[in-house]
Amino acid sequence: MVCLVCCSLVGIWYVYEKHWVVNNLFGIAFAISGVEMLHLNNVVTGCILLCGLFVYDIFWVFGTNVMVTVAKSFEAPIKLVFPQDLLEHGLKANNFAMLGLGDIVIPGIFIALLLRFDNSRKKNSKFYFYATFVAYFVGLLTTIFVMHVFKHAQPALLYLVPACLGTPLFLALIRGDISTMFQYEDHPSDDDKKKTNNKSPKAKKVKGT
Repeated sequence: MVCLVCCSLVGIWYVYEKHWVVNNLFGIAFAISGVEMLHLNNVVTGCILLCGLFVYDIFWVFGTNVMVTVAKSFEAPIKLVFPQDLLEHGLKANNFAMLGLGDIVIPGIFIALLLRFDNSRKKNSKFYFYATFVAYFVGLLTTIFVMHVFKHAQPALLYLVPACLGTPLFLALIRGDISTMFQYEDHPSDDDKKKTNNKSPKAKKVKGT
């Protein structure tokens, strides 16, 4: 009940104020949900997806101004905003740098795949997950830095994709895990299989009646 009341108050705050703090709260929640719901089954698929969106992002940011215009004009929590005048205006800041949720979710599902890959190796180590997670933030900081220096919108995937792909692949090559990484196939967990098996008899029983 308390959670429902709090969520309702936050929702009302967003509807009436469109405040950047609430926007970011919703954006983070949507991004986490997206990473949880979307799954890659192997590294090859992840590489193809990231490389394709790498080209797509560069074209729509540098080639046209459509993406930037839509991001600025569309008032919905589809992006995280970072106030550039926070020190001067505090919570009333109104000059923002933006990060689309796709720039979080797409690399996020690839990093989640690497976490499952680490767990599958049963070496009690999350080496590739942590390395790529750190690389993601380095790429993100690079994006913000370049945006600040050139005062122009930047395609975040231009920096995030090389960081999130190059780091694990380079480390896997050095450690001799590259073939294992590319052969890895993510399969449903035992718990998921049990849930599926438990649902099947019920479906048959209903059909029979």
